[in-house]
This record gives sequence, C-alpha cells and structure tokens, in this order.
Amino acid sequence: MSSSGFKFTLLVPLMVACLMASSARNFHNDFDITWGDGRGKIVNNGEVLTLSLDKASGSGFQSKNEYLFGKIDMQLKLVPGNSAGTVTAYYLSSEGSTWDEIDFEFLGNLSGDPYILHTNVFSQGKGNREQQFYLWFDPTADFHTYSILWNPQRIIFSVDGTPIREFKNMESFGVPFPKNQPMRLYSSLWNADDWATRGGLVKTDWTQAPFTASYRNFNADACVWSNGASSCKSNASPSSASTNSAWFSQEMDSAKQQRLKWVQKNYMIYNYCNDAKRFPQGLPPECNVL
Repeated sequence: MSSSGFKFTLLVPLMVACLMASSARNFHNDFDITWGDGRGKIVNNGEVLTLSLDKASGSGFQSKNEYLFGKIDMQLKLVPGNSAGTVTAYYLSSEGSTWDEIDFEFLGNLSGDPYILHTNVFSQGKGNREQQFYLWFDPTADFHTYSILWNPQRIIFSVDGTPIREFKNMESFGVPFPKNQPMRLYSSLWNADDWATRGGLVKTDWTQAPFTASYRNFNADACVWSNGASSCKSNASPSSASTNSAWFSQEMDSAKQQRLKWVQKNYMIYNYCNDAKRFPQGLPPECNVL
C-alpha cells in the first residue's frame, strides 16, 4: 500500500468520527432553561440536562425551535425513590387560548410503587382525553426513550419504540386534530401534591428534596416552523430538510398494533373512553369510532 493510500485509510474513520460528533445534539443548541432560578442545568458538555425541584421552586425548559409535525425522541430518567407529589411533564404545546398540546406526564409515587404515565391530547383548547399507564420497567433506574410521532394522520405515543397510544385524525367525525399550530417542546418538574399521588392523599416529602430528573439524546426529525413558514416544502410532504421523511406518512404495521394491544391490555389503568360517568351526555365522538 502506498503512503497516500495508508493515510486515506486513517483519514476515513477519522472523518466519519468527526461527522458523527458534529451531528450529536447539544442541549445548549436546542433548548432554553426558562425557569427555576438555577435548578435546571445543562451538564456534560451539553449532553445532559437536569431539572430539580425543592420546596421553593421547580424548574423547566423549552425548545428553541417550533415544530409543525415531526418525530420527537427524548431519553428521560425520572426522580428516584419517594417521588410522591411530584410531576415530570414532557410535552408539545402551542400558545394561545385555543392551543394544541400532546402530553406525557409522569406522576410520582411512594418508593416501591409504580409511576403513573399520564397522556393527553388537546386540540383547539379542548383536552379531557386522558389515558394512563403503568410502565413495564423502573423508569428511575435508567434512561428510557419517550417518543411522539405527529403527522397529519395520527399521533403515536411510544416508549422505547413500543407504541402505547394512538390518536387518529378524525376530523371527518367532527373531532378537531392538531395540524395548524406549530408547537414547542417543553418539560418541567414541579410540585402537584394536591392531586398527583392518589388524588392528593399522599403529600410531597420535602426531606427527600431536591428531586431531580435527567434528560439526554434529544432528537427531532421534524418540520421546523420559523418566520411563518415550514422547513418542509408543504404540509402535504416534507422535504430533504427532514432527515428521514418516513414518519410523515407513518402508520403502525401489524407488529406495532399487536404491541399496542399488549400495552393497553396489561398496563393501561385509565381510559377516558371507558368513563361513561364522566360524560353523562355521551362519550366523545372519537370513542365511538372503531
């Protein structure tokens, strides 16, 4: 091998390593810590973000970008030990009185009891679409990936790649669907001991403070909204601005549908569509669509 060929073989892996490093997401680039008076921190050279809660205050952050459709992934490690009374919220939301919102909320519990994963979808300021789940692992022991796939046809909530909930576009049945308002990604850690744990019966134990949740490996394969325009060519199809546009028309295949059924059979603990007492005038229309 010539010396030039030898140098090339050394350069190729180096170039690949540089490209990989440059593509790594950095929380400094993607997010602003918006409240908490120093309780939110970006550490490890931008690779990890932590939020903390004590008796004086919680903390929160928001994405610099707004998105109109996308696949959003974030790894979270939740507050360990006795987290009763605390809520870690991780969600997409627009602004205004008729806002849209796609929610993950993690309701803390006494040490040894399972977290409750609370999900909701708001469209045009209307929510009341709660589904709640236990998880099939300890979300405080390690990082796990929580994903929102949002395209014009559906919203899919996933945990470690397993779908737990699908909310389809049912505008033809008179159900508003989030599709016109760009949303930022938000997260916050706060005290909600008036309702979060056993309906408020279990209060926050401040001797356990500070409570800390950690975040890493954020990825947004999405249409970025800026100055009234989308980075995608149109709302009909994403452009090369999105690194992998398969999500824009993605639906669940039969294997994913089976996983969804498995989660909902074994781990769902509340579904608004089964709560007839809450809707004496009749269940919401989407509950009656097969």
